[in-house]
Amino acid sequence: MKETVFDAYAAYYDLLYRDKDYAAEVDYVHALIKHYVPAGRDLLELGCGTGRHAEALARLGYRVTGVDRSDAMVAQARLRAPGLTFVQGDLCDFRTGRTFDVVLALFHVMSYQTTNADLIAAFKTAAAHLAPGGVFIFDCWYGPGVLSDPPTTRVKRLHGDGVEVTRIAEPVHYPDANRVDVHYEVIVESQAGIQRIREVHPMRYLFTPEVDLLLDAAGMRRLAAQRWLDGRALGADAWNACYIAGR
Repeated sequence: MKETVFDAYAAYYDLLYRDKDYAAEVDYVHALIKHYVPAGRDLLELGCGTGRHAEALARLGYRVTGVDRSDAMVAQARLRAPGLTFVQGDLCDFRTGRTFDVVLALFHVMSYQTTNADLIAAFKTAAAHLAPGGVFIFDCWYGPGVLSDPPTTRVKRLHGDGVEVTRIAEPVHYPDANRVDVHYEVIVESQAGIQRIREVHPMRYLFTPEVDLLLDAAGMRRLAAQRWLDGRALGADAWNACYIAGR
């Protein structure tokens, strides 16, 4: 299995994102599910990472299956929530042979699909797993927000479990490709010494008409578009968009 983004620092992923409000995100997604498919219980999460969303959703009574391209992330998810099902697979061609009431792709998973071919394939994967009356919920980088407030270099420093982690994120913007390549350098300092990890995360930002075309190509339609977490209308000051779709 070839190494993917996140493989190199999967062990430090939860530390790097310990300030992420997973509880608020799960409450938000839960409310969307209750609105669009009240009886929904079977849930597939594409790009499940270390299983933080899946674990919290399972506590709310959902039967969760998580899939991630990174073997290292799947291993972390299985350690976190051994009672749930986590499998390795690429969301561009992954198939379970069954359908779900809800398909999720959170934390900008769809933005990691940077080519038109990969985006179409990923949307078709979501559609293939969607039961009649089910919903596909995903968030992504929102094009108007990225263009009006371009990304800048960021530095994040964290301490925990005997390590000090510094992450430097340097973006390179390719507006003709609707893509930002985020160059990460992660410096891990511990008693064992200093480890430097470098990865490039290409991110595709999307526009609503583009999303509509992708959904249509996969046999789905948009039910709603809103700002991630607060549900307000999208605008040029919004970086994170949430889309809800059905078949």
